[in-house]
Amino acid sequence: MATRSTTARVALIAFLVAAVPIVARQAPGGASALKLSAPIHHLFDDRLAREPMIVEHPTGTLFVAGYGMLNRPTNVETPNLWKSTDGGKTFIRVNVGTTEQGALGNSDVDLAVAADGTLYFVSMTFDNRVNEGVNINIGVSHDVGATWTWTQLSNTRWDDRPWVDVAPDGTVHVIWNDGEGVSYAVSTDQGKTWTERPKIHPQGGSSHLAVGPNGKVAVRITPVSASGFKHHPDADFIAVSTDGGRTWTKQRPPGDRTWMFPISLVKDPLPRWVEPVAWDTNGALYSLWTEQRGVRLARSGDLGKSWRQWLIAETKGTTAFFPYVIARGKGALAATWFTATMPGYGALRGHIATLDAGDGSAAPNVRTASFDIDAIAGNAPTTAGEYVPTIFLQNGRLAVVTPIQNRPAGRLGFSYLSVE
Repeated sequence: MATRSTTARVALIAFLVAAVPIVARQAPGGASALKLSAPIHHLFDDRLAREPMIVEHPTGTLFVAGYGMLNRPTNVETPNLWKSTDGGKTFIRVNVGTTEQGALGNSDVDLAVAADGTLYFVSMTFDNRVNEGVNINIGVSHDVGATWTWTQLSNTRWDDRPWVDVAPDGTVHVIWNDGEGVSYAVSTDQGKTWTERPKIHPQGGSSHLAVGPNGKVAVRITPVSASGFKHHPDADFIAVSTDGGRTWTKQRPPGDRTWMFPISLVKDPLPRWVEPVAWDTNGALYSLWTEQRGVRLARSGDLGKSWRQWLIAETKGTTAFFPYVIARGKGALAATWFTATMPGYGALRGHIATLDAGDGSAAPNVRTASFDIDAIAGNAPTTAGEYVPTIFLQNGRLAVVTPIQNRPAGRLGFSYLSVE
């Protein structure tokens, strides 16, 4: 065996120390440290808000999107969008246009808002008759949701899981997948025109998208795509661009994980789908994922080349899954996830945490709270989506939206919670 130099040994030791997961610091009070408001339940006669998303317009108006209707006899449907002008106390449905105007979608959604107030609403259409995605459409509003212009970004078999985000310079980034790679489109003129660029990777799923400062973009590419019907085992990357998406560098994600195939989100011992990434305003990149022991956060200060990671929540007797993370400022993060006994989603709960990661030199300070999920599929609990969205509000609080999908009780819609 060849011997290493002293310098090499020191470097190796430093690398191993940095790679060892550290249990994050819990704030005084533990899981009760965060104070959640009482949930405000918004119910609708014929509309689900499965796998919702929420954004806040610069005017303070809140927009919530979610997918699904009570009965879906056809796949020609307009996407679901609601707005609130009173801080989430009441929501009304937004008229996003007609199907003839291109307002199409009955499945995965995402929302983004630019600094100038332009709203972007991306939606997927899923053909329930053959269990395949069929198109990706994006709506743009310049008047706080009063009117919309729609563009079809893709009309390809297996179209799946779109995401949209806006850069500080107003460039809009959209990704999706079709079982043959992660597709990518941009707009530099407030959504008037769209340019589809080369695929970010020729395989894998569009698990998440995050746009950071100074032209930085991160895309989480995962092995399973096409609504769970395609599997590319080696397609497991975080792709990073520093030039606004023109070129990409791909790194393996931090941590270890197993991707089950075929997908069975209820029966898997640790189901996976969305693996979120986020940038803070200093350009640090974060990755959040779950494992059998709990929830892990990793931070990279060098565009994903190296990571420092922490165990931010331990689970005993339950499994943590379906994480989500956002960031702002210098190392200020918010994360959500589910816990349940697996398989089958027994004792299902939602969780939210705030994390102060600072400059990444120490374990983040973590404060958590948990909440109920009012969702049932048949007679069994369900998450009604693969993440719980949260946003930082302009008033300094956090907002959380959870789906209500309880047909036996005649309850459809979503719940709105805020965190001090």
